[in-house]
Amino acid sequence: MRTFTAIVERDTDTNLYVGYVPGFPGAHSQGETLDELHANLQEVIEMLLEDEQVAFSTEFVGTQQIVVS
Repeated sequence: MRTFTAIVERDTDTNLYVGYVPGFPGAHSQGETLDELHANLQEVIEMLLEDEQVAFSTEFVGTQQIVVS
């Protein structure tokens, strides 16, 4: 079992939730709800992991908040 971190945003034009896994090419999806997005991302990741040639280009470290005055 592996755990992946997804970045989730809401598209204000479509009201869809959009998510992607940093450093994992092709690991992105969308959904009308957070639960739907989660299920869609899980399905995409499972399909991508079936390819034995999967190569991660970066390692997720974390997020930072930047304050600008």
